[in-house]
Amino acid sequence: MKKKEIDPETANEIKKELAEKKAAKSKEEKPKKKAAKSKEEKPKKKTKAEIAQAKKDAKAAKEKEEAEAKAKKEAAERTPEDDLEEQFSDEQIRNFQIEKMDMDKLTNKVCEIIADFEEKGMLQSDLWKKLKLNSRDGSRLALRLERRGLISREKILQKGRWTYKLIIEQAPIKLESLVNSPCLTCPVEQKCDFENAYPEPSPLHCQLIEDWVTVEFSKKKK
Repeated sequence: MKKKEIDPETANEIKKELAEKKAAKSKEEKPKKKAAKSKEEKPKKKTKAEIAQAKKDAKAAKEKEEAEAKAKKEAAERTPEDDLEEQFSDEQIRNFQIEKMDMDKLTNKVCEIIADFEEKGMLQSDLWKKLKLNSRDGSRLALRLERRGLISREKILQKGRWTYKLIIEQAPIKLESLVNSPCLTCPVEQKCDFENAYPEPSPLHCQLIEDWVTVEFSKKKK
């Protein structure tokens, strides 16, 4: 079978058309390649100033978060006594008086009761019930004794509510503690003095007092 020959003019037109199609196709592919390349580009590095600012912002955010958490915790742990303490000056608390009551006797009684609980302390609400005081007077009395260094207050969570436990710091002197004191029957008691030098009688180097203290201390441990 004889092949059909294409005239030169037609052949040139076909070549021209193919060249145009190829050029158009290459134009379409170039932007795609550039776009793909741009995706692969690494992110731009931050400057030192930007890094420093980012650290500063992170620190400020953390401090704000901690402050908010602290404020929230303090609000949750706040008690009526805390509000009461802010209402009165230090002088008003120290000079607090309950009408028709001998404050010195009341102070000694409170300290004696709290001292019986030793380092464990007792709930202030239990003490107020025992003394038949309302919570307002009782709380102010506790603040007064704390200011004088006689007791300390420790905030604790009791049955889902925040309150204070009272702990004795300076126990009142009881006459019972002096019953067996050798000083009461000491034959040289009148000559005894802290400024005396040994061998003159002085509480600082008295064997009788030392023995008595040792015995009394051993009784308390039992």
